[in-house]
Amino acid sequence: MKIALLVLLGLVLGALGGAALGIGAGLAWVEIFKTTSFEGYSGTLVFFTFMPLGAAIGGLGGALLFGVIALRDAEIAIEQQPARRRER
Repeated sequence: MKIALLVLLGLVLGALGGAALGIGAGLAWVEIFKTTSFEGYSGTLVFFTFMPLGAAIGGLGGALLFGVIALRDAEIAIEQQPARRRER
């Protein structure tokens, strides 16, 4: 259950971060390639192309990253041996 919740958290955080990076990349694209702003074309390009792509890529990446971290933590917790007491 912990792993599934961490994957969902990674999905949400990754989607938010990816959307923000997608907006930044879209704004950079518009400035670098001098995309026309006729009737809001450049804004439409950024918010309907770059933002969803960034959110999708970021969500998948975040879910995978958090899932791998959660799985490794679960493996380590199972394999650990109890600490031995030193004999005096």
